[in-house]
Amino acid sequence: MKTSIIGYPRVGALRELKFASENYFKGTGTLEQLNQTAVELRASHWKLQQAQGIDYIPSNDFSFYDGLLDTACLFNIIPERYRELGLSPLETYFAMARGYQGEHGDVKALAMKKWFNTNYHYMTPEIEDSAAIRLAGTKLFDEFNEAKQLGITTKPVLVGPFTLLKLAKFTGSKQATDFVGAIVEGYKAVLAQLNTLGAEWVQVDEPALVTDLSPEEIALFTELHTQILAAKGGVKVLVQTYFGDVRDCYQTLQSLPFDGIGLDFVEGTQTLALVKQHGFAQGKVLFAGVVNGKNIWKNQYKKTLSLIQAISQHAAQVVLGTSCSLLHVPYTLKNETKLPESTTKYFAFAEEKLQELAELKTIASLEYSKSSPLYIENDKLFSGSRFAGDASVQARAAALTDADFTRLPAFAEREQIQKNKFNLPLLPTTTIGSFPQTADVRANRASFKKGAISEEQYKQFNFDKIAQCIAQQEEIGLDVLVHGEYERNDMVEYFGESLDGFAFTQNAWVQSYGTRCVKPPIIWGDIRRSKPMTVEYSAYAKSLTNKPVKGMLTGPVTILNWSFTREDISLKDSALQIALAIRDEVLDLEANQIDIIQIDEAALREKLPLRQSDWQSEYLSWAIPAFRLTHSGVQSDTQIHTHMCYSQFSDIIRDIDAMDADVITFEASRSDLSIIDSINACGFKTEVGPGVYDIHSPRVPSVDELKQGLGRMLDKIDPAKLWVNPDCGLKTRGEAETWASLKHLIEAAQEVRATL
Repeated sequence: MKTSIIGYPRVGALRELKFASENYFKGTGTLEQLNQTAVELRASHWKLQQAQGIDYIPSNDFSFYDGLLDTACLFNIIPERYRELGLSPLETYFAMARGYQGEHGDVKALAMKKWFNTNYHYMTPEIEDSAAIRLAGTKLFDEFNEAKQLGITTKPVLVGPFTLLKLAKFTGSKQATDFVGAIVEGYKAVLAQLNTLGAEWVQVDEPALVTDLSPEEIALFTELHTQILAAKGGVKVLVQTYFGDVRDCYQTLQSLPFDGIGLDFVEGTQTLALVKQHGFAQGKVLFAGVVNGKNIWKNQYKKTLSLIQAISQHAAQVVLGTSCSLLHVPYTLKNETKLPESTTKYFAFAEEKLQELAELKTIASLEYSKSSPLYIENDKLFSGSRFAGDASVQARAAALTDADFTRLPAFAEREQIQKNKFNLPLLPTTTIGSFPQTADVRANRASFKKGAISEEQYKQFNFDKIAQCIAQQEEIGLDVLVHGEYERNDMVEYFGESLDGFAFTQNAWVQSYGTRCVKPPIIWGDIRRSKPMTVEYSAYAKSLTNKPVKGMLTGPVTILNWSFTREDISLKDSALQIALAIRDEVLDLEANQIDIIQIDEAALREKLPLRQSDWQSEYLSWAIPAFRLTHSGVQSDTQIHTHMCYSQFSDIIRDIDAMDADVITFEASRSDLSIIDSINACGFKTEVGPGVYDIHSPRVPSVDELKQGLGRMLDKIDPAKLWVNPDCGLKTRGEAETWASLKHLIEAAQEVRATL
């Protein structure tokens, strides 16, 4: 057997690419330095995989920002507004990713959405009617040659034509079928160039095949690849799927002249059954995703070898691989020096998963595999139980009744009670919660963690920042204030550190989007709250002003979805444990006169099954109640907010309304406020705050731009139900742009308010 991976992390084990990119954006680093960092990272990744014996090593899985954006640029899919800036190719690329505001013009970034069921965000390609789709970029070929110079023949990777068209936004009258000819010619040109360069394999990623597909979509996929494969020449084409099974098109894949088919045997609940039922085509190579590419627990060889044996009965040629790109897990355990070996022995990050593939390959080739020392050592790890439960947590969750998930009185009555209490103006202004995490904020936290300052000094710094933040918010005229979250490293990590049952890493960074990296907590045991987590800072902020101050919490589903989850209990059980802990915090905040509480569920959609038929049975039936559990115990005049961002929410809008919050803020600025139509279509009862400007871009929106956005909202939303806010937290932004943008937001809201 041979081994393969779909992709490798790219930001660097210590986030080298992040820092080089951000230095370049700020002008403190040069393009040459950025490119040199990229060259060094790519070389280290390829050499590491080669050293671990990976047979099919990917290239072009590296990106300065996003792989789908790379594919769009490869095929000249660049909207005219970015071309008109007259920038260099790389600057144009970054303008599409981050927006641009400067001497050449002022443009917003492309829309950003979640990559299937992950916390990774992709840039949405825009295809205009005038788009001249053709092979235009060289990155894919340059990186193949770069590896070749190192003596490594790689398997170039690019997003496939069907997934590219399915995820793209068509801005004119034309649709996907109108671009089939041009797309086909573009991919043919890629194959022709790879043949010239001597590539042996090319990996064409088609993850859209694991979603619900109509007959028309299957026909489009077939048409695209039939034409492209007719011109493939000597290079072998692997169609790679991941994040689920291909039940709608399994036989179609078998019938097309692909040389290899990549299937996910981890998240693909029906993949093995499909192989058993229909067999696997002779002459094709099955790239079997048997090592979990999305979670960090060590592979249990006994189960995996049994799976490999079952697969091998139906496929003559099997390559062992990961279930998806390793982009979704941290780099290596080598940089984790504080966790004890008794904990880390259960983990496998990206580098360790390479080793797992190598060991599985070795064991599977042995006639007496169970006598292999590698097998025996692994089996010993799984023969015992690492888990020590908390009986009180389990009993509390087991005792929940329907009443615990229902808030009384009903929304309409609460809404009037809250309007009378808070007496806010029409179009009340607020922010999503966090304010810029400037260098001094980060330095204060780092000093405290290192023991260089006392807890008293650490807290006093935060109190001073809160006081300054409250004063500035009052000065510019915000209606509902926040404390700024200066004590928080990350909206999930902070709560994980405050709860019992989590384990934490030092450098287990995972890319979320662009240069944004997160360090997900690891759910190690049963979850409970042993002490208040946010009350002290929120209560202090409240004492400084007569205006309402929001208490800021992260919701149970988001904490679950943005952590590495246990595999020994259900996601539902973990979610309910976290919900009970958050519920305790909510009630403590309320007891301390914090009467507006925001419980963010930014990641609500993330673990939503990719097939709609599985939504209620596998996810929404417990995810929505878990959120309701957090707030069902508060008084009628306590106002519950939540926030959601960077996902397609339109198709679950009724479920979101059923969360029974009082106010919901949405990311909307990059998606052209499209969610408003969905809100209206379902008779959405909850008050809403669609984001009026994009905080993931450094540009400052003008007052007129914001007024126009509010005008479009008011065309469709009752002014009595509309809030005005940015589309996400402000922690990643600079101070100057943050306050300038908020001043414009308030000025716009006041001017529009005066007309109502």
